[in-house]
Amino acid sequence: MHCDVCIIGGGIMGLSTAVFLKRLDPGASVLVVEPDPTYEFASTVLSAGGARRLFSRPENIEMSTFSIGFLTRFADEMAVDGDRPDIAWREEGYLFLVPPAAVAMLEANARTQEALGVEIVMMDPAALKRRYPSMTVDDVGAAVLSPRDGWCDPSAVLQGFRRMARHLGVAFVRDRVIALDDGDGPVRRAVLQDGPPLAADRFVIAAGAWSEPIAASIGMPLPISPMRRFEHYFATRTPIEPLPFVKDLARLAFRPEGSGYTGTVVNSDEPRGVNFELDPGHFEDMVWPALAHRFPAFEATRCLRSWAGLYEVCELDGNPVIGNWPERHPNVYTVAGFSGHGLMHAPAAGRGVAELIVHGEFRSIDLARLGLGRVLRGEPYPETGIL
Repeated sequence: MHCDVCIIGGGIMGLSTAVFLKRLDPGASVLVVEPDPTYEFASTVLSAGGARRLFSRPENIEMSTFSIGFLTRFADEMAVDGDRPDIAWREEGYLFLVPPAAVAMLEANARTQEALGVEIVMMDPAALKRRYPSMTVDDVGAAVLSPRDGWCDPSAVLQGFRRMARHLGVAFVRDRVIALDDGDGPVRRAVLQDGPPLAADRFVIAAGAWSEPIAASIGMPLPISPMRRFEHYFATRTPIEPLPFVKDLARLAFRPEGSGYTGTVVNSDEPRGVNFELDPGHFEDMVWPALAHRFPAFEATRCLRSWAGLYEVCELDGNPVIGNWPERHPNVYTVAGFSGHGLMHAPAAGRGVAELIVHGEFRSIDLARLGLGRVLRGEPYPETGIL
């Protein structure tokens, strides 16, 4: 087989890249290699589905702005033969809470967000308590609400992209890329686990938590590790006022879902590696105390379901690696390492890689500072504040 562009990974990043490639260059032959079309362990479908603009780096804010706009009109963008996919977008907002020591950081980030057109509401503890009377605010220094942010059904987003990719003529191979083959020169083949090698002019590594060994096969340093994270669905009998997606520096993150809530406490010290086993004590030991502290109504909460997924953690700085490797393999591109922000940045990141392939440059959002160059130089470009 031979194609113009071989995309390694058929999750949300690979599919977004494929769709934008075909929209920019309809004549290009694009092939996506994905080992599991059921997406049982895909990070996207196991995520909370949130999308927010509360970042400190301009690139992340701009990617979120484009992606959230894309998600709000997803039914139109991804309509195929009159079928308009419903991703259940809910514009309920995001709320960040920080202690007194982090107020200056929150205010500095807010200035950057407002300068880039993000609608936000800053609140001191008194204003926060008036807006959310069920919340304990004694240890809160300040809060910021982005009312135009929200969440959606992540599985519906992924399937919408997949259907559009097929509609545009993208081909799919069910297999796993285990290496790239550069021989003594440019990369020309992808080595598959089961099938014969695939030849292509360009390659995109979009394999999420499985990206690092593929890049390593051609000497590309990609500091991405899989890290297990848990998500829980829980309920409480005590009524609470309508809530946005709530996050704080203690790594508590949760939002309403149906008649209950879904959320977690992320443990950054979780051992790295592919692991989907459940920890029966995670909710009771970590999530429940954090919930009950912030909202006493959760003292009597019940965990109804738990599941595990993977973060593709960029160990350098928590930000994605987007771009190619001009000095050694200019025809190999990466779009991976989103560290939990994949869904909310997928439309913008996929468009960015497509622009780089078709035009040789980023034309919509300049993502150069998120490229491989910072990895090669050992220069982190991290977020400041809540990740």
